Amino acid sequence: MAEHHFHLKAAWPGGRNSVGTIDAGNLKTKISIPPEMDGPGVGTNPDEMLLGAAATCYIITLAAMIERTELPLKEMAHEAEGIVDVTNGIFTYKKIIHKPTVVLTDAATERDYKKLRVLVEKAEKSCMISRAIQGNVELELQPEIS
Repeated sequence: MAEHHFHLKAAWPGGRNSVGTIDAGNLKTKISIPPEMDGPGVGTNPDEMLLGAAATCYIITLAAMIERTELPLKEMAHEAEGIVDVTNGIFTYKKIIHKPTVVLTDAATERDYKKLRVLVEKAEKSCMISRAIQGNVELELQPEIS
């Protein structure tokens, strides 16, 4: 069994509306509460980072699956939306919507498109971050395949 360890250092000067920093190697940025939650909106925030983790995990997982199955990929892009519910002052990360766009080359067959539709769904279920948040955050898929 292999284990991979990732590390992050955070500095927070204090107070709800302060601005802190994180350093996780390639990820170095300021952090604060987003303006939607009455914060200063400087740098990134946990809501964006969870969305970013889920989206990048999904698109990288899908890309690896497409490569392994040798589908004739022309291009890929991905948009994601995170929805946070606030009920009675309690913040709950409710849903992440994955919106991948995958374009195959003109050489793609109907069989390739069928395989791609399966992979688009399988990637969402196979991604490590999706599995980690499963049961806590609803995941929705809105693919665009051409």
